[in-house]
Amino acid sequence: MQKTTRRTFLCAASAAALAACPGFAARHAHSSGHPAPGAPKRKKVYVASLAPDGLLAYHWDPVAASLTPAGVAAKVPKVAWIAGSAMGEYLYTASELDNFNGKPTGEVASFRQLHGELTPISAANAAGVGTCHVALDRTGRVLLAADYVGGTAASYKVKAGELSEIVWQEHYTQHGPSPRQQSAHAHFASFSLDNRYAYINDLGGDVIHIYKLNVATAELTPAGAYHAVPGSGPRTLHFHPNNKTAYSINEIASTVDVLSWDRADGSLTLTSRINLLPEGYTGPTRACDTVITGDGKFVYFANRDNDFIYSFKADPRTGELTPIKRTPSGGKTPRNFVLDPTEKWMLVANQDSNQIAVFARNPVTGELAEECKTYNALAPMRILFT
Repeated sequence: MQKTTRRTFLCAASAAALAACPGFAARHAHSSGHPAPGAPKRKKVYVASLAPDGLLAYHWDPVAASLTPAGVAAKVPKVAWIAGSAMGEYLYTASELDNFNGKPTGEVASFRQLHGELTPISAANAAGVGTCHVALDRTGRVLLAADYVGGTAASYKVKAGELSEIVWQEHYTQHGPSPRQQSAHAHFASFSLDNRYAYINDLGGDVIHIYKLNVATAELTPAGAYHAVPGSGPRTLHFHPNNKTAYSINEIASTVDVLSWDRADGSLTLTSRINLLPEGYTGPTRACDTVITGDGKFVYFANRDNDFIYSFKADPRTGELTPIKRTPSGGKTPRNFVLDPTEKWMLVANQDSNQIAVFARNPVTGELAEECKTYNALAPMRILFT
């Protein structure tokens, strides 16, 4: 059994029974009978879990806003993240291990999805311990992996879903002033919308590393860096569809750096900073993730310890944000959250309460309903629609 090196893995043998938050069904649920002609079809949903069988499957009904368990999709341990190809044919996982194939690293694996079933294709060693994130480039030919504990990142060539050995890797050494920054912590990988640049968020070093991407070889070449406020801990980076703006959420400071993206050199420049915390709050806090609507009109951020989703209206042209409201996450420790394909529902992976919460979303105002309903999921880390 692999020991946990980053998070305390306290999962009960089973989560609490299926619960519905008061008033949700009356206000938001639709009939669970046969869907009307032209109604959205059920979708397959995968959930990454820190359990030994770490890839779970569900069926999503967008009419009833319901998740139906479909069993263990793959017996791969301690999955911290899942990424999917554009057409949903291939899935890629990051496993937070401290040993794989006899080496002190995490695991990166790939699967083929056919008729709703997963078949393993390949598995490879990461560059370091505690692999927490993988990202697929926009051609589906390059995969990046980030290792939180090891403070490392790596790239792989991908062909028909199969992973090569590591092509490029980097071991970061910079660390910040916070007690949570005693070493580098590579946490998140991303690509610019034009796929020419790759980015690695180093939460421990207060920096986003910028690279020029060679899709043909999967090589990354240094192209600069964005330096966040010391002690802030930049955790994730998401690009607005206007192709001008990016949002870097800072875990330790619980702030968001609104950044201008330069297409000429891939650089990032601060334009504003948003505080996610309620005024006067001084307790524990860990900001964690970001969701942007397809039209770019609304942006959402999640915060752990406080356990809320903060909704913002976005200027589609500039990406600047105007607060709407904070909504409780429907559980404890919202690790990841996503919109369903209709963008009428928000699904939140509440890691420490072993639940996925489902909120109705008003597409016109961007507001989330106060009520939710929850579904069992053991230590959910990431939700992926295919």
